[in-house]
Parts: sequence; C-alpha cells; structure tokens
Amino acid sequence: MTTTTAPADIDRPAPEQLTVVPLRHYGRWIAAVAAMTALVGVAGSLAKNGNLHWEVIGRFLFADLIFSGLVTTLWLTVAAMALGLLLGTLVAVMRLSSNPVLYGMSSLFVWFFRGTPLLVQIIFWGYAAALYQYVKIGIPFTSVTFLQVETNSLLTPAVAALLALGLNEAAYASEIVRAGIQSVDPGQSEAAHSLGMRPAQTMRRIVLPQAMRVIIPPMGNESINMLKMTALVSIISAHDLMSNIQDVYAQNYQVIPMLVVASLWYLGLVTLLGIPQAWLERRYGRGTDRGGHASPLRRMLTGALAQPAGRPARTKKNTKEAAA
Repeated sequence: MTTTTAPADIDRPAPEQLTVVPLRHYGRWIAAVAAMTALVGVAGSLAKNGNLHWEVIGRFLFADLIFSGLVTTLWLTVAAMALGLLLGTLVAVMRLSSNPVLYGMSSLFVWFFRGTPLLVQIIFWGYAAALYQYVKIGIPFTSVTFLQVETNSLLTPAVAALLALGLNEAAYASEIVRAGIQSVDPGQSEAAHSLGMRPAQTMRRIVLPQAMRVIIPPMGNESINMLKMTALVSIISAHDLMSNIQDVYAQNYQVIPMLVVASLWYLGLVTLLGIPQAWLERRYGRGTDRGGHASPLRRMLTGALAQPAGRPARTKKNTKEAAA
C-alpha cells in the first residue's frame, strides 16, 4: 500500500506575515472629484449671477404673504391626502369585493379620475357653477327639494381645490391600498379565521400591518407629489403658495427670484415630509429589515457604513483566515 504525501509548501509565507492591501478605486475618486467640481461650479455661477436678485429673494423669503400661502398649501395637502386615503381605501375594498356592482362602480371611478388630467379636474370644480347654478338635495325626478345652495357660495376656490385634489388622489391611493392588501398571503387570513378571529379583526391585526410595509413607500411618494400638485390650484386663485408668488411677480416683474423663493420652500417642505415616511418605513419593516435600509447618516454614525448588508465585518481575524 502506497501513500501520497502533499509536498511541503516551504515557499509560502505564514498567514500572519501577509500584508493585506485594500483595493484602490481610482475611478470612483475621479468621478467624485469631477461631480463635486461641476456642482461647485454651478453653485458659484448662481451665487454670482446678479440677475437672480438675491436681495429680492431675501426680502420675500419670510414675508407674511408667503407664510399665508404656505398655510393654505399645507392644510390643502393634509386634507386632500386624508380625503384621498379614506376614499381610496373604500374604493380598494369595493374593487376587492365579489359584488359585481361595487366592483364596476369602483372601477369606473378609478378609470375616470385617472383618465382625466388633474388640471382639467381643478378647472371643472372651480367653474362648476357654469354647469349647475344651484346645488340641490331632494328626491330625484321630483320637485321636492330639502336644501338649495348657490354653487359659487358652496364651492369656494379652496373647496374646489380640495375636491379636485382629494378625488384624484383617491383613484391612485385605491390602487396602492389594493396592491398592499393583495401582497399578503391569503393563507394568513385563513389561519387567523381558523383561530377564531373575525374578518375585521383579521384585517386590523394580521393583514393591514403587513400590507402597510408595501403601502407606506408609494403613499409617502404620493404625499410629496400632492404637496407639489397644490401649485396647480393657483389657476383658480386658491391663495396657496404659488398663487401668492404669482401675485407678487405680476406686480414687481421679478419672476425668477420669486420662483426661487417658491422652490426653496417646496424643497424644505419635501425634506420635512421625508422624515415621517422614513420613520414609518422602519416601523412597519421591522420584521423583514436586515439593516440594509438604514440611512447613510445613521450608518455613518453607527459605524456600519463599511459593512453593507449581508457582508460580514472585516476584522483582523477573518482577514487572516481569508488570506490563509
């Protein structure tokens, strides 16, 4: 019987004698320097551009008229999103119903409001009095009327803007909610029913917490989009931020500086809206989050920036093992 012995590797250095050299990413550094140079160049060009009239921007950035428009923009955003979410959830449930009438009506609602431009809807609600002079509540096809109000006194520009934005948002929100509910495995509902849970209890304790993980990101995106879409209601003089901005530059002809004022405020508000969205995403993603969705700032503060998800930390011990 013969035995084979591996040749002794007398030329290989011991693992502890190896020098680990990190891989150099020169391309990344070159691209980063080029991008930063371009960004600094653009910022410097804007800062030195006298046509921007920074003194006008500074004078109107915190003016009372701007704050008045901001209040209208904010309450319009919150109210339209609340109306859209409530009505959208109802439409989503109707679309998931086995009742063909409810399914047909909800599908018709989604089809109509997604199929017509939002600007058209805003103008329609703003000038609804041209179609119906009075809003009446009574028994259809009879002369019995319980309440009659002039359309113009009922549909003020703010109310018309709220209806247009809320109904349009409901059509999109319904699809997001429906997708979130359908993302939950039906077997979990069946298991909850077998444990004795009622349908409403199953929806509240089993389905919705899991569906929220799918619903929150696109709904947060819709909230940010709604904030910016409120600028469209300036066409019916709803006195939002953009309406007031237009009133100012119609008098002083400083269009670009006033648009910069509006952009700065919209950017600030969008940044603030991103905070609760990130918090809600972390809260409803606790069961599946593996640390890969932490913000760059949080990863930097916790020292995990160099430890991407799914990759073990690089320590002296495992470096030696890898070299061996």
